[in-house]
Amino acid sequence: MTVRYALDDIDKSLIRELQVDGRAAYSRLAPLVDMSEAAVRQRVNRLQDRGVIQIVAVTDPTTLGYAIMAMLGVKISTNVTSVAEKLGQLESVDYTVITTGRFDVLAEVVCTDSAHLLAVSDEVRAVDGVSDIEVMTYLRMVQQNYDWGTM
Repeated sequence: MTVRYALDDIDKSLIRELQVDGRAAYSRLAPLVDMSEAAVRQRVNRLQDRGVIQIVAVTDPTTLGYAIMAMLGVKISTNVTSVAEKLGQLESVDYTVITTGRFDVLAEVVCTDSAHLLAVSDEVRAVDGVSDIEVMTYLRMVQQNYDWGTM
């Protein structure tokens, strides 16, 4: 069960700033929320400890030699959760979600080229319980946001 935390305006302000620059110094954040540097540090640490935020480096796969990204729509014939967990352990899968509708699972993959994408799709098809997949290759990333959660 996921625990829900209520965010106050200060938490939301800190999250907004950290979404722009996750390495922002506490000394820069403190005056923005009218708190001491130590209080800001405590707030950010609390948000991290509770799992509300993670501060991570986000890479652009294309700059690292991954020319192809795709979403795999996966239909599953057995236990959806266990198959989704197996798919999430595959090296090229960077995002896995159980969903409703046409597919049971969506899995995002990053690949170096079309031969790699073919190998990954074959690897997914070989997972016990996968009955069908549809590969939807990304032609162009139009938008990708990381700014939810501060409404």
